[in-house]
Amino acid sequence: MEATPAANVVTTTVSDHIALVTISNPPVNALSTAVRRGLQRAIEETSADPAVHAVVICGAGSNFIAGADIREFGLPPQAPSLPEVGALIEACPKLVIAAIHGAALGGGLEVALSAHYRLATDTARLGLPEVALGLLPGAGGTQRTPRLIGAQAALDLMLTGRHASAREALRLGLIDHLATSDDIAAEGIAYARSLLSDGSPVRRSSAQTDALADRAAQQAAIDAARADVQKKRGLFSPGKIVDCVQAALDLPFEQGLATERELFTQCLESPQRAGLIHAFLAEREVAKAPETRAARPRPFQHVGVIGGGTMGAGIAVALLDAGLTVTMIERDEAALTLGRSRVAKVYDGLIQKARMTEDGKAAVLSRFHGSTTYDALAHADIVIEAVFEDMAVKKAVFAELDRVCRAGAVLATNTSYLDVNEIAASVSRPGDVVGLHFFSPANIMKLLEIVVPAQVSADVVATGFELARRLKKVPVRAGVCDGFIGNRILAVYRQAADFMMEDGASPYEIDQMARAFGYPMGPYEVSDLAGGDIGWATRKRRAATRDPRARYVPIADRLCERGWFGQKTGRGWYLYANGARTGQPDPEVEAIVAEERAKAGVTPRRFTQDELQRRYLAAMVNEGAKVVAEGIALRPLDVDVAMVHGYGFPRHRGGPMKWADIVGLPTILADIRAFAQEDPLFWAPAPLLVQLVASGQSFDSLNRA
Repeated sequence: MEATPAANVVTTTVSDHIALVTISNPPVNALSTAVRRGLQRAIEETSADPAVHAVVICGAGSNFIAGADIREFGLPPQAPSLPEVGALIEACPKLVIAAIHGAALGGGLEVALSAHYRLATDTARLGLPEVALGLLPGAGGTQRTPRLIGAQAALDLMLTGRHASAREALRLGLIDHLATSDDIAAEGIAYARSLLSDGSPVRRSSAQTDALADRAAQQAAIDAARADVQKKRGLFSPGKIVDCVQAALDLPFEQGLATERELFTQCLESPQRAGLIHAFLAEREVAKAPETRAARPRPFQHVGVIGGGTMGAGIAVALLDAGLTVTMIERDEAALTLGRSRVAKVYDGLIQKARMTEDGKAAVLSRFHGSTTYDALAHADIVIEAVFEDMAVKKAVFAELDRVCRAGAVLATNTSYLDVNEIAASVSRPGDVVGLHFFSPANIMKLLEIVVPAQVSADVVATGFELARRLKKVPVRAGVCDGFIGNRILAVYRQAADFMMEDGASPYEIDQMARAFGYPMGPYEVSDLAGGDIGWATRKRRAATRDPRARYVPIADRLCERGWFGQKTGRGWYLYANGARTGQPDPEVEAIVAEERAKAGVTPRRFTQDELQRRYLAAMVNEGAKVVAEGIALRPLDVDVAMVHGYGFPRHRGGPMKWADIVGLPTILADIRAFAQEDPLFWAPAPLLVQLVASGQSFDSLNRA
């Protein structure tokens, strides 16, 4: 990558003894090598200039500094380092003021913390989100932040990675002054002039001690954070962040910085960092699809939702939260009333948590309408069908939409498995039909699979991606097949789990294995949460086309035949006494498992947790490779993002395909070939996996192709 000259990205102008240092590195003023060098030069020059009494650092465009430059990820480090730049700013003998607007995130906030005073516009956002990348703030952030705002507030910012508003930052003591206008350069100069007029001293963050004065309270906050971190599923960097804040409390600043640097290096070398960086970059890459490059989205503001059940109501809330106008269609007034109540219940919950007012709820619901006739959708820009997972029912809905919707309206199906090509072919305008597969609860889950049928127009697909952006979802483009990307892979690794259960593992051991790997829940806990009847309906639908040679485990069917569907019936794989959300192992389930093993002639054997994990993940990776080879997913990273954001795959492992690269594809393939000795049909190695191993390549090589 060709370097940008420092002089082009950081400029200095001096007027009436105040130097204005402006960073201009579009689009977000990321801390590239050129920016760091430019800041170094500017501080050195202004420090030596007797005509300069104060220095104001600000950003051009919409942001102060939004963090590291992702274009430099993976490249050899270039001098000066950000800690060196921060030390230079803090040591400056002139007053240094950071004038913040837009984003001051990660290293950007660390630059601001190195300054002697900070002001921000009302819309500024400040944060230290390095934990999301498996890192910790490595340019003094773990040492300066607690010295300014105390251990508890500093740990909250660093362990959550959340963004603080300017007003919160002022209340905490992270900034010193709130600007009264959006002209950040003028505001910064005026504040500098005021400080000079008042005779304000150079005030270095490293020398501040008041926020840490109550040592007992600070230690209690650190101890509480450490206890909370230990409950997290094996994450590496949060514990190191706590260690750094402990160093800020215990050690002089320079020694604390040395601790921060040592622990930052440990995070940098952790496999979790590789997984989280991959996830971070992949989440940005998935928004780039052939159709988004080829076409512009259609404009939209009014969205129809067909169905007011759990999914339809969740979709309606997601749309309303994005500022869109929503019309819900239900079959009769009773169903519509129930749908409305499901939507209202979400906002009532926010009111109870003091996150919304009654007036706020009323304002949102003023954009929410309902009807029992499709004619109410005559002017809708997008319509999303979210009815029962039955092809005949969905075709009947689309026939009505074809009749009433205006020309150019996007007609979307939320189907989880069904053939979107068949749905599109049933209407007179197949080019307007797309799949928008939301995940429940739709107002919370981030994944949105955008399913691309054969005849769809590129601008319709682009509209799906734009809707995802407006809804703050993570979009993944998927081709048409049974289950698309996520549910197709889920069906296979759930089969692998069922085979292990029939062969001797208990469902509870398998769930424990998944949680130990980093999943929030195991496959049987997920089934109980979603409702076992959903999977049962899918298995019955597929029964006629199931390969007669394929192994089939009917244990889940036996539970469903008893009406044990999970949490909603008080019983599934687990027992849920008195409406409990956490289940207890059920001896009767284990008896059913044993009975079905005996019927199948299986002599049960024991599995170690490692054996369970290797089979579970090998099945996932193998099917993921098939999904990529068939073009259902554009790249392995699309599989990774889908499984992280829709199915709970631990983000710090990057996704199943990244995890496989880290473990080594030859190791994965060797396992699959060993398992194929027992079941050559299920464990047939994906040709793409075989090809990559033979050529010494990785899945990541396909992401870069």
